[in-house]
Order: sequence, then structure tokens, then C-alpha cells
Amino acid sequence: MKTNRKTLYIIVETGLMAALVFAGNYLSIPIPNGGLMTRIHLGNSMCLLAGLLFGGIEGGLASGIGAALYDMLTPAYIASAPYTFFSKFAMGFTAGILRKKGSGTRGAVIGAAVAGQIVYIILYLAKTFVSQLLLGEPVNVALIKVGTNAVTSTVNGILAVVISVPLYFALSAALRKTPFAKDIAVTSNK
Repeated sequence: MKTNRKTLYIIVETGLMAALVFAGNYLSIPIPNGGLMTRIHLGNSMCLLAGLLFGGIEGGLASGIGAALYDMLTPAYIASAPYTFFSKFAMGFTAGILRKKGSGTRGAVIGAAVAGQIVYIILYLAKTFVSQLLLGEPVNVALIKVGTNAVTSTVNGILAVVISVPLYFALSAALRKTPFAKDIAVTSNK
């Protein structure tokens, strides 16, 4: 019975965080980039929060599922959905794994969030560059588009860390006081 309850909590926490990632993607400011669409949005902050609160696997799954669902329901991004799942999973997973291995101090949590965001930015910019080359763009044009996306990704990354870290500390403290705290990943740093 205890295993079933823990499994249920994992499904619920993953689904809830996937919904928050999905919704966070709708809170955005689109930025045109020569045929590409890029945006400043709050989805990444929810990806980091999922990883920080619930660990690598659950946080990664919530991040990947929520972001990929957003892409699948947005015609401009539908073709990117599989890659989005992979790259957002990597962000949440990295933040979650590093947070659990860290000391639990503010600096360690910030470091985990920054590392998760850096992993995502590298994957996103690599995808942008390769996809532009595959579409026949010259290297210099592909690099210009990568540069614009690097700016928006950096803004997204800074916002994500600034939003997710305080939310992590507030929510983890609140979650530790609930009756099911022992069944969720947030209860320990190890």
C-alpha cells in the first residue's frame, strides 16, 4: 500500500509541475528573429522549480512533458516538440540531480538552477545552429540567428533562476509541513 501511495504522489507531482511548465510557456513575449520565433517566457522557471523540488527524474519528466505539450499545441513549434522534450528534460534533470547532491545551501541551490539552465541553453543553441544549416542557411546567417537566440535564452535563464530559487525555498519549506512530506523528493538534500 505504501508503494502505491508513493507512486501516486510521484504521478501527481509530475503532472502538476508539467501543467505549471505548460502554463508558464504561455506567459511570454515573442521576439522575431529572421524567420525564427523566439520568446521570453516563464516556462523555464517552472522547469527549474520542478527539478529543484522533486529531483532529477520527476523534475525532468515534468519539464519535458509540459514544454513538449506546449510545442505540440502551438503550430509554430510543433516540429520541435521531441527535441523540446529532450532539452527541457535535461534542464530539470540537471537542476534536480545537482540540488539533491548539494549541501542545500542557497548557493548550492542557485548553482543547481544555473547549471540546469546552462545545459538547456547549450542544447537549444546547438539545435538552432544545426537546424539552420540543415535548412540551407550559410554559417554566418545561422550564427546571427544563434546570437539573437542566445540573448533571449540568457534573459530567460536569468529570469528562470531569479524566479525558481526563491519559489523553491518557499515551497519546499511548505511541503515539508504536509502529511505526505516523507513521500516526496523535497524532504532531503541527499
